[in-house]
Amino acid sequence: MKDLLVIKDMVIEFRTPEGVVQAVNGISYSVAPGEIVAIVGESGSGKSVGARAILGLIPSPPGKIVSGSIAFDDIDLLGLDDKSIRQVRGKEIAMVFQEPMTSLNPVISIGRQLTEAMKLHLNMSQKEANERGVELLKKVGISDPEGRLSQYPHQLSGGMRQRVMIAMALSCYPKLILADEPTTALDVTVQAQVLSLMKDLCREMGVALVIITHNLGIVARYAHRVNVMYAGKIVETGIAAALYSNPSHPYTLGLLNSVPRLDQVRGTQIEPIPGSPPDLADLGPGCSFEPRCRFATARCRAETPPMIDIGGAHSSACWEIDALHQETAA
Repeated sequence: MKDLLVIKDMVIEFRTPEGVVQAVNGISYSVAPGEIVAIVGESGSGKSVGARAILGLIPSPPGKIVSGSIAFDDIDLLGLDDKSIRQVRGKEIAMVFQEPMTSLNPVISIGRQLTEAMKLHLNMSQKEANERGVELLKKVGISDPEGRLSQYPHQLSGGMRQRVMIAMALSCYPKLILADEPTTALDVTVQAQVLSLMKDLCREMGVALVIITHNLGIVARYAHRVNVMYAGKIVETGIAAALYSNPSHPYTLGLLNSVPRLDQVRGTQIEPIPGSPPDLADLGPGCSFEPRCRFATARCRAETPPMIDIGGAHSSACWEIDALHQETAA
């Protein structure tokens, strides 16, 4: 199947008074039609910046896409002018932002915010847009959808606001949805409901989905493939089941070990990842994870590891994969 989105060697920099911050450092990945891909990593790893670049939402200055390419449905997104990218944004590619209370305008009704894109991109009348808005609110599980159109964001719960954001993302029949930390502000029960809803809607409508999150635990049952990011780079990528059963980068192993599991023996301590993420304005040679890695060797400090093919569409950027596998197999 031909890929819907293909990103190759993308580098994004931000110029700050402290120096040049390389927020994204040569990432490459693809998304097929109808596929769910998760991008996982700590805050500051470059997940959100890489997603916003797809829609041309990098503020310039200080940000700049220095190199690389973004192809969507055979369209070179980086070659589009502002008017052309606005035709893609919201219609072909939609985005669900992290915190719905800051993404929704507090002084504009839900109905107006939900129907605006439909009138712009689909040339619908207000009546037609309202009818589709009601249909979408029903689809995402909001009760009394007709009444919700006249309400304002503060009158809805956090979970309902996020469902409105999903309805807005689906409103113009997009081919791809970017969900940036879509469940961060929600409690655990609502998190599961929202993620299951997004997965079901994508399956039903054939929409591809990129989920951006810091939590490996919540994507285990939803994603087909997982890209693990650290310090602006993808350090491991693979089919979700293989990555969970056979983590092949120390950072991925650290993320998995820091998630509570029901199958662990009672009293087992969660293992936090030691140290802090590196300063992206002052990255030295070698592997960026080396200062926090218990498998690190002199080679890790001196040479940057390339992505190494492990087999089965599974790759990792680590010099000590064998040592890691020996420990996890023990």
